[in-house]
Amino acid sequence: MQELRSLTPQEIERLQSQNCECADWTRVKVSAGFNPHFIKNTRFSGKIKLGVLENEFELAGGLKKHSCINNAVIHNCEIGNNVVIENIQNYIANYLIGDNCFIQNVDVILVDAKTTFGNGTEVNVLNESGGREVHIHDKLSAHFAYVYALYRHRPNLIKRMKAMVDYYAGKHASDMGSIGNDAMIVNVGYIKNVRIGSFCKITGAMKLKNGSINSNKQAPVYVGRNVIAEDFIISSGSRIDGGCIISRCFIGQACHLDHGYSASDSLFFSNCQGENGEACALFAGPYTVTHHKSTLLIAGMFSFMNAGSGSNQSNHMYKLGPIHQGIVERGAKTTSNSYVLWPAKVGPFSLILGRHYHHSDTSNLPFSYLVENNNATHLAPAINLKSVGTIRDAKKWPERDKRKDPDKLDFINFNLLSPYTIQKVFAGVSILKNLQATAGETSEIYTYQSCIIKNAALKRGLELYEIVIHKFLGNSIIKRLENTRFTSNEEVRDRLKPDTTVGSGEWIDISGLIAPKSEIDHLLCQIESGEVSKLKEINNVFKQLHEQYYTLEWTWAWEKIQEFYSVTPETITAEDVIAIVEKWKTSVVKLDEMIYTDAKKEFSLSFKTG
Repeated sequence: MQELRSLTPQEIERLQSQNCECADWTRVKVSAGFNPHFIKNTRFSGKIKLGVLENEFELAGGLKKHSCINNAVIHNCEIGNNVVIENIQNYIANYLIGDNCFIQNVDVILVDAKTTFGNGTEVNVLNESGGREVHIHDKLSAHFAYVYALYRHRPNLIKRMKAMVDYYAGKHASDMGSIGNDAMIVNVGYIKNVRIGSFCKITGAMKLKNGSINSNKQAPVYVGRNVIAEDFIISSGSRIDGGCIISRCFIGQACHLDHGYSASDSLFFSNCQGENGEACALFAGPYTVTHHKSTLLIAGMFSFMNAGSGSNQSNHMYKLGPIHQGIVERGAKTTSNSYVLWPAKVGPFSLILGRHYHHSDTSNLPFSYLVENNNATHLAPAINLKSVGTIRDAKKWPERDKRKDPDKLDFINFNLLSPYTIQKVFAGVSILKNLQATAGETSEIYTYQSCIIKNAALKRGLELYEIVIHKFLGNSIIKRLENTRFTSNEEVRDRLKPDTTVGSGEWIDISGLIAPKSEIDHLLCQIESGEVSKLKEINNVFKQLHEQYYTLEWTWAWEKIQEFYSVTPETITAEDVIAIVEKWKTSVVKLDEMIYTDAKKEFSLSFKTG
């Protein structure tokens, strides 16, 4: 705000003539160019700072309204230039209000004590009874929350991470709320201890208490009709509308909650959608989507997930309470009326059909179907690899990234095939071959993790897993050698050498970020030792790992190429590379033919009705 001055006697007289009151006019300071003409029927108290009222707003329908302050009670506020504050039923207290704000038909907006605006709120995610709680903050990423919730076996790490959140919350605590520039708040009920970012639009919300709405010009936030939110943080670009009720929740960037969705003790990260249904103790990683009234997501961790209508889970067995949780790894889907009794773990890009009670762990059998048959779980390994739906999903996610904020909180890897999924494919091959060796190749059925695998399904799974290994490793070597001319085998060998030793060994998916486990472990050790002590430093490491993904991926892929194709860095030749590429080509063609055949089913005669 510009340099301020006291009111002149003439200005005080003018304000009083317009039915304005103040017990002590000397505590009211105004900007140069202040004109009292547009302030009427208003009572001021406490320390007041006022900007100029010069501009007009053009509203929907073409109506023009001059900036003004009318019919309001304002206590201890700093008000920017060219605002509309009108028809405040109770009062506005202890707020910094930015330029060009439009606040009309509001019950009350206040801060009543020093508050952290939702930062530091404890969210009992995954385990409804507690023990995996995440303390939310403005800069929370899916990856930070993943570690915070799941690494409870490292108490010193959790203690350090909580200290960082506490420091951040304390640093941003204040007894003054803020409403950023160009915000609009219209027909709203109760707002208490809420920080509202620039360009935010709040229309018709019923109650907002103890939270932050991190809107900005590039990615405004919209909060709509009949929304009730308590103990929350809403990140940039998100939309909460249609009577949603949220309590103790973090809403990530570009999320959309609508049509009466209710959520408690839940975390939603980038591009999540929730409509009609319910969430409780939900860890919704990026692109978790649920649209149906009868769907409950409870005590589970998901990402890149689409929940069918009537999808439900149970987090207790009616004995010791809601103490269980489950993990459904990236890319999974549930069909209508699916059910899983936690605890359970489902591998990436799997499809869940029917009701499952046997606490299976299929995390090392990716791309599978889990199908209920006579109250048993039947597993079809790898079958989802030939589904056109899997390919469609992989293509649609990057296209549906609605984040406009240049400061991204989550670092999302969209790759269908990666060291993370392919290492699980290798593990799946080992599991299936061990089952064959143990029970015999002629056995009609095999049992794994309380799941039944038919002989034909096992053999088909091995075939599909081999195809996808050839595809991924072939993709990797082609990418490494493309756009380069070679005159000798030695030049080929030099190019195949990794740029770094980082990337070998196990890889993990920490809710959207795919990275070598060694590097995540190194970061966690740095946090425990105090070498990394700020939230910004942690997010920078996540960002670097994301940016270096393809460099690190090649380190892993090159090791697997040597192992899988029995080649060595010292002796590999152009002919070996050609042989690998030929196998890649055969596998890609086979897989594409399967996907094409699957897609054709959508257009068969039996589907042509009406």
